[in-house]
Amino acid sequence: MAFTLKALDHVVLRVADIDRSIRFYSEVLGCREERRVDSIGLVQLRAGSALIDLVPRTAGEASGPGNMDHFALTIEPFDPTALKAHFASHGVVLGEPARRYGAEGYGLSIYFHDPDGNQVELKGPPET
Repeated sequence: MAFTLKALDHVVLRVADIDRSIRFYSEVLGCREERRVDSIGLVQLRAGSALIDLVPRTAGEASGPGNMDHFALTIEPFDPTALKAHFASHGVVLGEPARRYGAEGYGLSIYFHDPDGNQVELKGPPET
């Protein structure tokens, strides 16, 4: 195996009313707001060691099933060459590695889709 799965890093939910969702996750579940990226409407809430990311649903997007954008898994080591070879051997094409923010801060990550079309992100270690 080219890597070891460590933890769930974050989930990203597309929501109809971002303020209502912030209140729900904060007041009902005890999450706290950690970060905002106003340019894309993203609000990140701390949920223990992981994050719940909220983004506004776009016009025309249906509610209910299918409102999850992706989920992220923390792995180690994060070796893009070995990952591409491993996933290619299973017929899975990976996207390009990029620096992204997650529960442990900024670091490299890479996206792919599972057999049902769900988007999955693999997160490497945080930058030091």
